[in-house]
Amino acid sequence: MRIRIARVTARTSDIAKAAGVLRAGGLVALPTETVYGLGANAEDPAAVSRIFQVKGRPPSHPLIVHIGGARLLDDWVEDVPATARLLAERFWPGPLTLVLRRGQRVPLEATGGLETVAVRVPDHPVALALLEAFGGGVTAPSANRFGSVSPTTANDVRAELGDAVDFVLDGGPCQVGVESTIVDATGDAPSILRPGGVTREDLEAVLGSPPAVPSTSRVRVPGQHPSHYAPRARVVLVEPEKVVAEAELAQELGHQVGVFLPAALAGAAVKAHAVVAVPGSMALYARGLYGFLRELDQRGCDLIIASLPVEKGLGLAIANRLRRAAGPRPTM
Repeated sequence: MRIRIARVTARTSDIAKAAGVLRAGGLVALPTETVYGLGANAEDPAAVSRIFQVKGRPPSHPLIVHIGGARLLDDWVEDVPATARLLAERFWPGPLTLVLRRGQRVPLEATGGLETVAVRVPDHPVALALLEAFGGGVTAPSANRFGSVSPTTANDVRAELGDAVDFVLDGGPCQVGVESTIVDATGDAPSILRPGGVTREDLEAVLGSPPAVPSTSRVRVPGQHPSHYAPRARVVLVEPEKVVAEAELAQELGHQVGVFLPAALAGAAVKAHAVVAVPGSMALYARGLYGFLRELDQRGCDLIIASLPVEKGLGLAIANRLRRAAGPRPTM
């Protein structure tokens, strides 16, 4: 099946076609402010199962259900605590996902068999127009193969998934660039299960105290696999002051080395195969992170040397993604 691309202006007819694909059980790649998602009708178990097949994703890994507004939350979940409503009112539409008790509309195929469901409202006009035209919820993990670098442009989707997608809506480059923050909101003390586009500091300002960021959780959520968001090249994390020396040593040993050069070392000469100058702005770094990883893959690097940013604000999400990218690779 040939992919059709609806451009950033997304005419009404393009939205209508995409909604029709969803109703027919097809898959639509859609833009959000975070990354591009691989969407299916959230109430169609067969369509949801096809997402797992296309991505090569284990069926035990839950998906996020995207809905058209906070007013619809009670249609999809049960027992919403007051803190969850507060967070929804403050951050939706936006890059925040709430984990709550599953409502009857959500099939277990979408939750990995759990009685909880992850829900959010995307902050992108094309995604919101599609949700309105479709009239239901859309399950949409990132539109890439399981564990690999998430797509932030329509071309990334095409390169990654080819004709496995029935329809692609091009909404331009994603403006946040890393996935949503996932918050366990099943109780009165919310905790961050995956750092993302809404920072811990943002949440603290609303909740009155900083939410916990546990290293492990009883709730399974997207992005918890030890190796995730990973390029083909192996990622090695070192202290910022050691980036240049480690990169040059690896290059001398025969690697095709890509370097994430920290902003503090801007302009430094590095003997390496390819160098990406990391922005000093964490917002710009987050927006470009996955593009940087894809670029170094495309330039033939087999090893990427990087350091972690200060883990405040969006730096926490960036550090999370880099650690997962550097995680243990699966053995064959």
